[in-house]
Amino acid sequence: MKKVAVVGSFVVDLMARTPHLPEPGETVMGSYFKAGPGGKGANQAAAAKKAGSELVFSTKIGTDSFAEIARNSFESNGISLEYVFENSQAPTGAALISVDEGTSQNEIVVVLGACSTFADEDIKKLEGALKGCEYLLLQMEINPDATEKLIRLANEMGIKVILNTAPVQKLSEELYPMLELVTPNEVEARILTGIACDDPEGCRKAAQAFFDKGVKHVIITIGKRGVYYNDGKREEIISNYDVPVVDTTGAGDAFNGGLLAGLSQGMDLLSAARYGNVVSNLAVTKMGTAPAMPSWEEIQEFIREHKVEL
Repeated sequence: MKKVAVVGSFVVDLMARTPHLPEPGETVMGSYFKAGPGGKGANQAAAAKKAGSELVFSTKIGTDSFAEIARNSFESNGISLEYVFENSQAPTGAALISVDEGTSQNEIVVVLGACSTFADEDIKKLEGALKGCEYLLLQMEINPDATEKLIRLANEMGIKVILNTAPVQKLSEELYPMLELVTPNEVEARILTGIACDDPEGCRKAAQAFFDKGVKHVIITIGKRGVYYNDGKREEIISNYDVPVVDTTGAGDAFNGGLLAGLSQGMDLLSAARYGNVVSNLAVTKMGTAPAMPSWEEIQEFIREHKVEL
């Protein structure tokens, strides 16, 4: 088992299901509401841990009532609190999520709060935790200066960096050559490269644009079509499975966490991507984000049942 790490956000998801997503100025009667753990970093960490990885996780929370939701979630998923930092001056992050109960599409507003206040002393504390890690998975949902410092630190330590480019924002060009892998979705890939990923040729061109920036490997999640994989030598469309879709909110996070778990278990990148796709397909069959991430046993059963070749 290879040691891996996730550093990123925690927010409390405030999720409502509604007959349709509201237009500007419209009030819609919802049918269901739930508050629970979320945030891209925490979701990906939960997915990775439950899918079978040796994991180090770090985030930053406030000292408010939402912070208890964070701690309870981490403990229930077997995630250590050692590198969960606190900021008494900022609230724990929150996300307002509306889900269309007919199409399972969603709209999300995120207020990052404490997890946008990673400081130099926090990153210094992480140096010891990252020792021995082979991969570090990052997103763009903490303060950008901290993301950049973590990329540089991992690069100096010889740790391979996976960057999930969400929520999408501009990244310094000099950081791209420090990335082992980028995992945008099709919208993020288009924004970062200017190339639409509407078909395999578009995905190929977008991947090449990332290669030209210095990235070593590219995986683009392409919604209902599955996952586009390109390591510079081989490309593949990893198709989704026929599963009952209940909630797509955490699908990308499930994929990234599952991918990391596959790498932690010693899989090569393509096999890990197929494993991540299984995790994502299972996650969308349940409500919520972190609570919807499947267990290792559920993943193995799905692999057997669908005769998945990793």
